[in-house]
Amino acid sequence: MEYVIVAATAVALILLVRACFEADTAWRVLPVLMLAFIIRLVTHVLVLRGGSLDYGGDNIGYELTAMEIVNYWKSEGFQFVSTEQVNSLYSAAVPCHVFALVIYVCGGFAPLACTALVALLACAMCMVMYKFARLIGADERSAYRLLVLVAFIPAFLVHTSDMFKDGFNAFLVVACLGLAASNVQRFDIRKIALLLPLLWALWHVRPYMVFMCAVPLLLGVVNPRRVVSLRLMLISVVALVCAAVFVEEITATAPATMMQQELEQGQADNVRRSNASGDSGVVFDDGGNAWSQLGPKLVYTLLSPFPWMGGSMALQFGKLEALLLYYLLYCAARGARRLWDSDRRMLLLLLLFIVPGTIAYATTMANIGLIFRQRIPIVMVISLLATIAWNKVPDRAGSPAVEDAAAEEPVPGPARVASARPGAAAPPPAP
Repeated sequence: MEYVIVAATAVALILLVRACFEADTAWRVLPVLMLAFIIRLVTHVLVLRGGSLDYGGDNIGYELTAMEIVNYWKSEGFQFVSTEQVNSLYSAAVPCHVFALVIYVCGGFAPLACTALVALLACAMCMVMYKFARLIGADERSAYRLLVLVAFIPAFLVHTSDMFKDGFNAFLVVACLGLAASNVQRFDIRKIALLLPLLWALWHVRPYMVFMCAVPLLLGVVNPRRVVSLRLMLISVVALVCAAVFVEEITATAPATMMQQELEQGQADNVRRSNASGDSGVVFDDGGNAWSQLGPKLVYTLLSPFPWMGGSMALQFGKLEALLLYYLLYCAARGARRLWDSDRRMLLLLLLFIVPGTIAYATTMANIGLIFRQRIPIVMVISLLATIAWNKVPDRAGSPAVEDAAAEEPVPGPARVASARPGAAAPPPAP
């Protein structure tokens, strides 16, 4: 049954590509995504589960949690299981339920079938990135280049080759931001309705990512085409009234409390020291203050592992990702400058996710291996900006081609004024 699910997943990938792209584009995209799908299954069997790379641990934990859900279903019936029934389900309910469904159908552990679903989600992520790039102004060539890049980017490839939840997280974050960007272009209440299940799922994968996406999503709802719009005024007034009346209730709600607790836990000195105790740990002389030494922490958050660092084989593999990220950051800076000239609202939406998200992760920075997978959504959004830099720039005045063409044209003499009367003699030439 496990192999049947793998085959069905491959067929689903073919149908998904044919449904999302026109025929000529689909024939170009399908071989890339099918290769990415197969490579993930091979990596799962030979590398991660074969013992070639000593990496992971969370994937095994999610597999065991999924089996606990299956056992609960067998005794209590098929239902959505919460942390009250399975304690280890915290912040991983959606992926664990997906894995549990596969295990239930297969009648036992089925890591290959579960990985096939994760690989399908990764390929769907590539398609979403293509559509997102086209939405913000990338041409077809640049968007296709991004699709190929995302399909084989090292961190994303490794964490979608087994039963990790990072693929779920990246897909949901980019899908939410894509809907917000689409709303910036053209507001549609149906997109808001589609955001609700995506945010619910994201809440049950990584709760704090909902808050990191909140401001860009708000921009997609407000859509500030003018300095002050009726929609902006209405939403602002309602939000301020609610905040003034229910301020104590809002800060005491479970989402706000959870966000504060997770941030405080990640920034806690003992947690950061515990994360720094591994082979890829980093200790900053910040006196226990998470906001101290923010500059070096930002550098490590975005640019580590550095080429001169030693460590495990997984850390050495991560250097490929770092070198690629250096290139993407350079291209993203150029792309941001172009997007500033063409669509500042879209640039603002992307930066409202990249900048606060990077700073928040920097305050918890203590382990390169941990940040290697946590920054995957940020790397994805940065690569979207890079696609704008990859666009072909049309010839403009001042370019060599235009100057050469202008040099070949004869220099016109003084203009002659034609007579307005038919048959009238032309004026004499100027001396």
